Amino acid sequence: MRNGGLKARIAVIPGDGIGAEVTPQAVKVLKAVCSSAERPLEFVEFDWGADKYLREGVTLPPGGVELLREEFDAILFGALGDPRVPSNQHAADILLGLRFKLDLYVNARPVELLHDRLTPLRDRTEKDIRLIVFRENTEGIYVGVGGVFRQGTPDEIAVQEDVNSRKGVERIIRYAFEYARQNGVRRVCMSDKSNAMTFAHGLWQRVFKEVRQEYADIDSRHLYIDTLAMEIVRDPSQFDIIVTCNLFGDIISDLGAQLAGGLGLAPSGNIHPGKTSLFEPVHGSAPNIAGKGIANPLGSVLTSAMMIEFLGWKPQAEVIRSAVRAALQENYVTPDLGGNKNTVAVGDWLVNFVGKNHLAKQLK
Repeated sequence: MRNGGLKARIAVIPGDGIGAEVTPQAVKVLKAVCSSAERPLEFVEFDWGADKYLREGVTLPPGGVELLREEFDAILFGALGDPRVPSNQHAADILLGLRFKLDLYVNARPVELLHDRLTPLRDRTEKDIRLIVFRENTEGIYVGVGGVFRQGTPDEIAVQEDVNSRKGVERIIRYAFEYARQNGVRRVCMSDKSNAMTFAHGLWQRVFKEVRQEYADIDSRHLYIDTLAMEIVRDPSQFDIIVTCNLFGDIISDLGAQLAGGLGLAPSGNIHPGKTSLFEPVHGSAPNIAGKGIANPLGSVLTSAMMIEFLGWKPQAEVIRSAVRAALQENYVTPDLGGNKNTVAVGDWLVNFVGKNHLAKQLK
């Protein structure tokens, strides 16, 4: 952290659509909780997104990655995606560019039910749905290796390669076990499809079997991804940590988010331990509701809590989560969660809660 650990510099990239609406709410909640706790944050906003791309033809500016890596402790991201850019080229260049160029190999997706009424599962409560998915974030099917042959003809062939390295697989599996040990979590589940993808996921099998021997204190098991999808719906309480590849992690974490109330409540972190990392809600830019003032800011606010916990400020992160739980309890939420409040009103309510809450005052 910059300045001897007393101050953090945060790059803010609101991006497109509702990203520009929810991110300011997260920032003002962060300012409130860290001000009351006398832990200063410095925010610097960047206008990277569709508007800049359409205006200047610039996606990820030259030197942007180096600036973020060298000058900032973390990045608070909004969302990218705009119908004016059908190819979504700016989104790929910026978001995927930062993930790969900053080597953010851990995609961390907490799945936590914050109020019983939000889950579609019958007779499940908050204690039943509390896990985290660790998705390998820099390899797999997302690296863009492949091509198309005879495009547009009846004989067209499309190939997409699933790329897995020993280094990439081992470091995400090891991260999952280390997280379990450091946080007193007892169960790790690795998921793949090695019965069909014998080469790519055979590597996952071999690495998992080797690494798990170093963590005999952790209960570990393997499930094929189709079995995992069934089991997480049948009984989510059996999981603490799930670790898997890029594609499967993308899918299973969205499934988990729906069990916990939907993408509007889903935070995520793109992490390289000890280095500048990027934190974003996963709801996307939602252009269909952008500008209407009804976007749910809670995913962004929960993401900001993840970010400051990553920076070492766990008590402040817990205050933010307590504020979100209180808003859900009072039904002071946006229409997607059954309330009737607008985006700014929810943000203001959270700021007020943080200012009055005794937990925040205790942190002074």
